[in-house]
Amino acid sequence: MLDTEVTRLSAPPSPEGTKMPEHDDAIASLLDAAHDPELVGPTGVSDALRALGASEADAALLAERVARIQRELSRLRRREHELTALFSSARELAELRDSDAVLARLVQRAREMMGVDLAYLSEFDPDTSELRVRETSGSVSASFQQLRVPPGRGLASVVVESRSAQWVADYTAYTEDRHDTGIDDAVSAEGLVSMLGVPMLSSDDVLGVLFVGNRETKEFSPDEVALLSALADHASVILQTTQTLRELQVSEDASRRTLESLTAHLVERDRANTVHQELVQAVLAGGGFGPVAETLASALGRAVAIIDAQENVIAAAGLPLAPGMLSLDEPVRDALAESRRNGHCVPVAGAGVRAVSALTAGNRHFGALLLGDGAFELGAVDLRTIERAAQVGALLELQQEAASGADHRVRSELIADLLDDVPERRSDVERRARRLGVDLATLDSLLLLAVPGDQQTAAARAVVRSLDDRALVGEYRGFVVAALSEDRGPVDPERLRREVASAIQEAVTVVVPPAKGPLPSAFLAARRTARLLAALELTDLTARVEDFLPYSAVLDTDAQGLSAFLRDTIGTVRQYDAERNADLLGTLRAFVRNNASPTRTARALNFHTNTILQRLDRLDHVLGAGWRDDERMFRIGIAVRLDELRERLRGPAA
Repeated sequence: MLDTEVTRLSAPPSPEGTKMPEHDDAIASLLDAAHDPELVGPTGVSDALRALGASEADAALLAERVARIQRELSRLRRREHELTALFSSARELAELRDSDAVLARLVQRAREMMGVDLAYLSEFDPDTSELRVRETSGSVSASFQQLRVPPGRGLASVVVESRSAQWVADYTAYTEDRHDTGIDDAVSAEGLVSMLGVPMLSSDDVLGVLFVGNRETKEFSPDEVALLSALADHASVILQTTQTLRELQVSEDASRRTLESLTAHLVERDRANTVHQELVQAVLAGGGFGPVAETLASALGRAVAIIDAQENVIAAAGLPLAPGMLSLDEPVRDALAESRRNGHCVPVAGAGVRAVSALTAGNRHFGALLLGDGAFELGAVDLRTIERAAQVGALLELQQEAASGADHRVRSELIADLLDDVPERRSDVERRARRLGVDLATLDSLLLLAVPGDQQTAAARAVVRSLDDRALVGEYRGFVVAALSEDRGPVDPERLRREVASAIQEAVTVVVPPAKGPLPSAFLAARRTARLLAALELTDLTARVEDFLPYSAVLDTDAQGLSAFLRDTIGTVRQYDAERNADLLGTLRAFVRNNASPTRTARALNFHTNTILQRLDRLDHVLGAGWRDDERMFRIGIAVRLDELRERLRGPAA
């Protein structure tokens, strides 16, 4: 009967004005019910069947079959919707560019497909075993969006531990030992009641958990769990892809850095090889420090200065030099001290100097290499190259020192033969002098330098540097002697003394004998004066022989003997003055200077003659009654004048 009605329904329409059979509405209701259950009421199918003449039993049976068709159709439609969403996610995965944007879209789609109030994704941190909320959809609480779930707490930890889906219809009734104050506060702030979480897995690793939640009680069906699990699989792919891309980026960055480092290292090695070859050639060619500075400046593209032990620039290249390379500031001095200790090139920050390397050999220090700013930072190989250049510089200094030592010995021997003045060796002395380029006939003046014995060679070299080729310099009988030619320009003895003292860091005494006299005689006079100065314990001064002739001609003794002489002659007067805060020694000095005349002494001191006579009486008591006798007076006069000279040279405080 139903088939008949369906056939009639599909027949051509009746002519206009023909009335539809009354049971056509029932057939339309059945078709609407099969298409969309919402179009008919709950009893619409049964009513339509009864209208078509079906029995009660047949109507019930057919209504049940229609209901099954309706449920299956609804399931298929829902499945179609889910598959469409999953295909969309798969397409987005295939076009993955921004992982955060894809994850955000996936979480939003999970919320829409599941028909829930909230969806969020928590990423698992394998180092801390925490879960950190990464993406949310539908969240209204800032604290929830920044939630971190500690290990073993909350529903999320159960999902991680079991690696399976977990859900609760009412979170407040969840197991108490899983609750955490921070999680509970965040869940409460969102107003969540029911929650479903599924794991995001990669092999045996948990990448995170995908959650959906409702703000009212909800039971989650297996289909919903399956749907969320499928979305979680997509999220897993996204996280794995992101991690893989991150690792690839890290690997690429590391490879690029390694390649750059290797390239830079090869460039440094090439520079080092070039510098090494050029330095070897510089040493073999005997060009001195200039080629060393030029080689470094050219290879490293920066200014280079080489200073000696006295911090004087002896070679430079790559000009202009920075101010810090001419006057060393504290950071540069600290770096130089460190380089002297460890023998390495030390980087410097600031002052225009970027690296310092000391020129050392053993415990001897010859100076340093200073390097300025450049277009690139100095690498490890560059620093080692600078150290090699510093070693070459020290080698050059030792080489020059050896040559200078040999020349110094030859000149010292020549000085000795010249001052010994042995007629039999005169011709040989002149021949050796000519070989050194020295014209003995022009040497008409002499300087004698008294320095500590272990510094005489260094002092002689300093004299040579100061006088250049204007003098014949050597060591002779414990002194440094320079034979000069006045015609080649005057020499300032005091300036020379200061330069030599600065070079050897020791006190230096310079004795200047009269000019235009025989050199052997000038040396003897200068030596007597030097011995007298040493006996008087006078050092670090420039003295002229003429000023000491009366004393050096009479006294040729040591410090102990001279001190005893002064003590024996006028020591009691000094003691008297010290004990009584008097100046009896001043009266004695004036008396000696004024030829033992009381009247002239009184005028010189601006005192009355009777005052001077009273003081002379006190001197009779201090020195003894016979102190004015000729012999005693001569000795006291020498002592007084010598003591006064020493005081003038050393100062009253001494």
